[in-house]
Amino acid sequence: MDSGAIRRRPRRRLALAAAVLAVSGAFALTATGTAQAAGSAGGCAGREVKTLPFKTGVTHVYKRNGYICAVTVARTPGPLRTMSVSVQARGNRPVVDKGRFRQHAGPVTVHAGRRCVWIKGSVGRYSVSSGWILC
Repeated sequence: MDSGAIRRRPRRRLALAAAVLAVSGAFALTATGTAQAAGSAGGCAGREVKTLPFKTGVTHVYKRNGYICAVTVARTPGPLRTMSVSVQARGNRPVVDKGRFRQHAGPVTVHAGRRCVWIKGSVGRYSVSSGWILC
């Protein structure tokens, strides 16, 4: 036997084992409560702390370990239309996701610590603005 062939098999097995671990880790995350929130919130982690409804959509706000995440979801998914979501921690500039989407804009996450945040969301010509919240 060629000693080079013997060396390749452990490397292949190691690569296969790493791939299996990576996939199983992804499945483990899918089974957690955070991933359940991600499915309904478009990718936000944490617990939902605020829901901001408006005529054409709703903006969901989540909090986890000082981070605030928001996502705007259209009430009726369908054709591409202008949507946006923004999160601004007091004293900082807003972080915005704006574009033409079918279902949702975001998620947008900022580290707020214990500072107030201002959340905005829009779908089409209708929008919502929270004012300073979560202070």
